[in-house]
Amino acid sequence: MQIIETKDAPGAIGPYSQCYIANGFVFTSGQIPVDPVTAMVPDGIAAQAEQSCKNVGAILTAAGVDFSKVIKTTCYLADMADFSAFNEVYASYFTSKPARSCVAVKQLPKGVLCEIEAIAVKE
Repeated sequence: MQIIETKDAPGAIGPYSQCYIANGFVFTSGQIPVDPVTAMVPDGIAAQAEQSCKNVGAILTAAGVDFSKVIKTTCYLADMADFSAFNEVYASYFTSKPARSCVAVKQLPKGVLCEIEAIAVKE
């Protein structure tokens, strides 16, 4: 197993790692829409989905893969009314259409509107 960390995505805010590589798979932790440089959270679901996708992308890059290698995502929304707007942004990053679960949750860290985690294949 190999731990992956990058300064191009927000650091862990708890006792976990940004990413692990194990047995040919890349497992990212859930990425919330925090800008890794400014620590700011953008307003609105579209901007937050964009930042979450960028954070996932930075971790994938650090692990030596890209979005095309993602086989499964889990997405968390604070409000299912944001589903369509979230999907528009998500679809522009995850163009290979990985398997996905998307659920509404009561609350996300820092009061954000979305969180995305991914599993990718490292060949």
